[in-house]
Amino acid sequence: MKVAEAFATNGIDEIKALLDGGSLTVYSVARPSTPDITVDFSAVLVVFTFATPAFGPSVDGVESPAFVEESVASKNVGTPGFARATKADGTVVADFSAGPGNREIKLSEISCTHGAPIKITKFQILPEGAWPEKPEYYETRPRPGYALPRNP
Repeated sequence: MKVAEAFATNGIDEIKALLDGGSLTVYSVARPSTPDITVDFSAVLVVFTFATPAFGPSVDGVESPAFVEESVASKNVGTPGFARATKADGTVVADFSAGPGNREIKLSEISCTHGAPIKITKFQILPEGAWPEKPEYYETRPRPGYALPRNP
């Protein structure tokens, strides 16, 4: 989890409480390096609305999020890369890794197709340093004249 600067001193339970009635938006890959930066190069794949309370008790490090709807139709086609959680008023709280593999949020599908139902099958909060991506991949996008990062 990467927490927005405004909530950096909050504990995990306080972060979870902030999400009551908020939303969790899953985006395709090009994530900003921090939640304080606007998402501008990723497509919205699916939006879940948290219930109130947003979370039940965690079990063995796995969270039990509560959503208004368990399954939500995908808005676009793409592969999940991260999810942004916001309060009910739209204030950004945190970003989470999402997708297959060692991610915080696992979905019922590896990729999203417009209109297909998507569910969250696992939600786990990992420390910020546990993210699988290399920092040089944040905010990358294929653009003419800009090479993508290369492994040394």
